[in-house]
Amino acid sequence: MSFLSISNLSKDYAQHCVVNDISFSIEQGEFISLLGPSGCGKSTTLNMIAGLEVPSRGQIHLGQNDITHLPPGKRGLSMVFQSYALFPHLSVKENILFGLKARRVDKQEQLKRLKHAIELVGLEEHINKKPSQLSGGQCQRVALARSIASQAPLCLMDEPLSNLDTKLRNEMRNELRHLQKSLGLTVVYVTHDQIEAMSMADKIILLNQGKVEQQGSPESFYQTPESTFVARFIGHPPMNLITSHEHIIGVRPEHIEVQNVGHKAKIKNSDYQGAATVINVDIIDGPFHGSKNIQLSLMGKHQLTEGSDLTINWSEQEQHLFSKSTGKRIAGI
Repeated sequence: MSFLSISNLSKDYAQHCVVNDISFSIEQGEFISLLGPSGCGKSTTLNMIAGLEVPSRGQIHLGQNDITHLPPGKRGLSMVFQSYALFPHLSVKENILFGLKARRVDKQEQLKRLKHAIELVGLEEHINKKPSQLSGGQCQRVALARSIASQAPLCLMDEPLSNLDTKLRNEMRNELRHLQKSLGLTVVYVTHDQIEAMSMADKIILLNQGKVEQQGSPESFYQTPESTFVARFIGHPPMNLITSHEHIIGVRPEHIEVQNVGHKAKIKNSDYQGAATVINVDIIDGPFHGSKNIQLSLMGKHQLTEGSDLTINWSEQEQHLFSKSTGKRIAGI
């Protein structure tokens, strides 16, 4: 039996179905990312697992226990929020110990867990400070330390790094993944950021309008997207979708090359990004004539003139084919 099992879970608000019959499972020690755009149902799903929302239909099992209708405090899990959820009038130490005191954990055990958690997140010098005296990254470390000290078998995280700047977010991403691996934590991590999901998760569950669009390893999302939605959501820049007579052809910008033979195109603009130059073109000849805003990503810096012509091409092996009617991946062609 899986460590956490979600079966046919749904959530309705009035006449609107926010989460629609989703199912997935998690093994102990896995890092799972619930990924998707705003309004897709990922936070609602997390809240149902936490017990903060009551499912309209479906079941949630943690191990062999059905926790679908258990109150949050009886579920044996911890949660890290985007807003940190720290008590402003309590010190770092008191914030970390608050939950342990509420559960009447032995005092010696409290101090043991506190020491262990504080050392793991590197807050020894800040233990007596209030949240207002800490940076955003330090506040997030306090929230993580509180979760570690709880020793809950399952940790739920709702966009915990989204309030941080880019540099700190990258650092915290690495720290968080290291902590998860070293402690063997089972984590369900909600994010709208594909880079976070691709770099941290063992498995990604991509939601779209309340349904599971695709689930699997990060590699599978890049290499074999199951729909045009997945193809456009994963990858930066996103995959180009070119309509042919029979199918929708998907080609990633990094797989398009400038060649002597191929499809004639006109340059609209270029964007130098340091490691690569992203070029935006319209195809003006051949079977894909009229295809607009096709992007290609060329390594390094390229001086290109807007309005000039070039010839682009790609390998058939790098093509992805999707149905024009459903947007779903066509296998075996």
